[in-house]
Amino acid sequence: MILVTGGAGYIGSHTVLVLLEAGYDVVVFDNLSNGSEEALTRVEHLAGKKAHFEHGDIRDRERLDEVLSIYPVTAAIHFAGLKAVGESMKKPLEYFDNNVSGSVHLLQALRQAGVFNIVFSSSATVYGDPGTPVFNENMPTGTPSNTYGYTKLVVEELLKKTQAADPRWRVALLRYFNPVGAHHSGTIGEDPAGIPNNLLPFIAQVAVGKRDQLSIFGGDYPTEDGTCLRDYIHVMDLAEGHVSALKAIERFDHGGVGIWNLGGGKGHSVLEMVEAFEQASGRSVPYKIVARREGDLAQFWADPGKAKRELDWEVKRSLHDMMADTWRWQSQNPNGYRE
Repeated sequence: MILVTGGAGYIGSHTVLVLLEAGYDVVVFDNLSNGSEEALTRVEHLAGKKAHFEHGDIRDRERLDEVLSIYPVTAAIHFAGLKAVGESMKKPLEYFDNNVSGSVHLLQALRQAGVFNIVFSSSATVYGDPGTPVFNENMPTGTPSNTYGYTKLVVEELLKKTQAADPRWRVALLRYFNPVGAHHSGTIGEDPAGIPNNLLPFIAQVAVGKRDQLSIFGGDYPTEDGTCLRDYIHVMDLAEGHVSALKAIERFDHGGVGIWNLGGGKGHSVLEMVEAFEQASGRSVPYKIVARREGDLAQFWADPGKAKRELDWEVKRSLHDMMADTWRWQSQNPNGYRE
């Protein structure tokens, strides 16, 4: 059985679906601050199989111990944490408390329960600004430009040092690029609370009439159209990457740490994303160019070769799929899970 912390959230719920479809039993541990029980109800409908749900916070060691005493957990996939870049700069204490202290409690509870396999949801932000647009796993980590990214880097180091001290641990560090999209059915997708922090949900909310226009931060970057360029990955490809990583660490003979980029290996600019969404949805997305955001890099994308070689994983879904699936989710669920 797989423990999925934060499994009622955006990436977590899609990963729970892929796990269930792959034949795993799953228990979700989530405090619902960024997640929804309705998402798990819909996952059950799609998979024809139920994930167990336990309400709890990863900072609550007693609750973690209780859940791990009930379920025969053999591995954990760790998503739980705060994730808004802008908010992280205003609330560093909350981000270190949730993301770092919570991870310490989780690792202590897993160790006590005899569970030593863990897949961690990390981020490409751990590379900082390496001075090259192509990020690969052989690069040293840098200094992330925001507190959210820094907490991801600290938890990566925590996991590496924990494994070095105790070789029973098998650890996967998955460095995501920019997750977008939704399940192709339109049944589950990204449901941000309040104003979206990420590009595509904002575009979708403009297209569906919830917001007047998109603000594009900076039109004078050294890219083809002047807007920032990022590596976008369909959330279902990302979810499948977690199952591939879980299987990979289960094959480690003597413990270890595997680090893999999960990205598509090419970049798309903000204006490309707007145009692709307009084509997929048939809706116009009005926008205005505003001042650059502090800390934004002009362009970067993944070198995904290591994941292809070692996990037998690569992205399967196109930019059009990302857009069409996002629009299907948004148009069928204009208020997300809060109907």
